[in-house]
Amino acid sequence: MCLEIPRTIYLGSVKNLEKVEVRLLNDDSAIPRSFSESASGYDLYAYLPGGPVQIGQEPTRIPTGIALAAPPGIDVQIRPRSGLSSKGVLSTFGTVDADYRGELFVTMYAVSPKIRHVVQHGDRIAQLVFSKLALVHFEATESLSDTVRGSGGHGSTGG
Repeated sequence: MCLEIPRTIYLGSVKNLEKVEVRLLNDDSAIPRSFSESASGYDLYAYLPGGPVQIGQEPTRIPTGIALAAPPGIDVQIRPRSGLSSKGVLSTFGTVDADYRGELFVTMYAVSPKIRHVVQHGDRIAQLVFSKLALVHFEATESLSDTVRGSGGHGSTGG
């Protein structure tokens, strides 16, 4: 089976792009790709030349065959794909730090024991989302300002 794996990123008409260096760890590794000019995510592809992997309820790490060098100040998140999520197949959220240079892996699992999903080499398995990073510092204090919500936690706003 011959897969058509993208080697370039869709750029559209967007200006002032941040450069993210991608190291292809194998000859047939794929550069992350977006499929429309307004898409916020860039698809990550499974790198499984040894054969398919079945996804069940136990977390399973799927290699992508790529490594990134994100510029300082850019937040890189690995997020689930909505099409897989709607079938009960999720990937965990992950952060790719700007100083990490290793291969990207996507941890996948099914939400039910009845769901079995097979990942093939070249499948789109997750997406990368980039944003500006807010740099902060922490300051210890004796009290915080009052709000209507106060210390109400999970479900306290009516959800």
